[in-house]
Amino acid sequence: MKRLAVLYIILTLIASDLSAQSESIQLSLDEVIERACKESPDAESARHSFRSSYWTYRSFRADYFPTLTLSSAPFLNRSINQVTLPDGTMKFTKQNILSTDLGFTITQNVPITGGSFTISTSTQRLDMIGNEQNTSWQTIPINIGYSQALFGYNRLKWDRRIEPIRYIEAKKKYIEAMELVSVEAANRFFVLAMAQSLLKSSIINFSQADTLFLYAKGRYKLGTITENDMLQLELNRLNEQTNKMNAQIEVDNAIQKLRSYLGIQQDINLQVELSDSLPDMVITLDKAITMAMENSSDIENIKRLKLESRSQVSQAKANAGLKADVYMRLGLTQTAEKFSSAYKNPMNQQYATIGISLPILDWGKGKGRIRMARSNKDLIFTQANQALNDFQLNVQKLVKQFNLQGQRARLASKVNKTAQRRADVARRLYLLGKSSILDLNSSISEKNKAIQNYVSALSNFWEQYYTIRSITHYDFYRDRNIEVDYKDLISL
Repeated sequence: MKRLAVLYIILTLIASDLSAQSESIQLSLDEVIERACKESPDAESARHSFRSSYWTYRSFRADYFPTLTLSSAPFLNRSINQVTLPDGTMKFTKQNILSTDLGFTITQNVPITGGSFTISTSTQRLDMIGNEQNTSWQTIPINIGYSQALFGYNRLKWDRRIEPIRYIEAKKKYIEAMELVSVEAANRFFVLAMAQSLLKSSIINFSQADTLFLYAKGRYKLGTITENDMLQLELNRLNEQTNKMNAQIEVDNAIQKLRSYLGIQQDINLQVELSDSLPDMVITLDKAITMAMENSSDIENIKRLKLESRSQVSQAKANAGLKADVYMRLGLTQTAEKFSSAYKNPMNQQYATIGISLPILDWGKGKGRIRMARSNKDLIFTQANQALNDFQLNVQKLVKQFNLQGQRARLASKVNKTAQRRADVARRLYLLGKSSILDLNSSISEKNKAIQNYVSALSNFWEQYYTIRSITHYDFYRDRNIEVDYKDLISL
């Protein structure tokens, strides 16, 4: 009984294992694309890239809002230092000093001028530690300052023009990246569809070749066919057996690649479902170009590159000429031995400084940098205009190819069905002795080629469609813009 129980358990485990291995999922193209947009490594990479761009943009915007900073730098100094006495003489004396301080500063940048305002307040306590302990306080109730670089490069002004474009570009790049995920998912879908179609065809071809070979051996014994025909049919059978084995290997490889891209960890069998129906869709060229010019990240990239080149010229000019830095500060201050007295009757304090730098002899270094920046700007403008022209031509080419591809796919479908029927007719005619083996082999070869051309035509149709979507950000099938909830994306 124990042996029977153990045997039962083993058989149960084997059966469950075989059941797990034989588990299969059937997926349509829409299901593969939907899953790829959620689970594929390319989709995850696109999301991380956009989040990085978002926080870069948030960091840029923070430069234009006031910031509040708390500062403190306490220290303890026990040493022998050189000090100056009231009569002007100097001597070494032992000092034990404990300093503690606390300050708050509000800073506001000024984008128009490139300068910055500061408002601060601080308190410092100084303790002389020793036999005669002494404490003093210094307070600055309010201190207002302004710093400004004259004739310099205004980074805030240029960033205010460049960074919003960079963020819009990042948004559009995310949409394009997700549409390219759809392109890759469609590609892997049809690679598997092609492999499974060829496997199905090779199984049928092998079965038919085996039947024909058995039939030929009988006819050869009767003397109704030549030995050459019988050997040719045997060769066909062996070739179809090899084709079936190769097709199974291609199916396994395609399943593994699709599983990897969809993030499926389980060792399950995938079956893809081909749809014979194609949407009757023609993309208008004018609308495609309009949508591409409005939505493509390439257009934003061209705008940004032009602005950055002009910014570099401005920076080169600022660094080559007269530079001056102005700093002004005014406020109130007071000192006392007690904290309560340190804020009474504060005194005015003012401070102003200006620093000037003017290159006198630099052997043309500054002038050369300006000319280099201008030359780079002209180059970028020329390349941008050429890129814009190439972009429009590329959109035209893709749209024309797509509009023709639908017709090609429908024609390939008819050819595939016709080739299937011809192969069946050729096989029946050969069995009746009304057709040659050359005609039979030709029909089988045409049938296999027709299957490949049909699946390839479907693949090109959908890959071109999602490529056009990635450029235009427009769903031509549903006649609406492709929209993304960026807030939800950032919160993930």
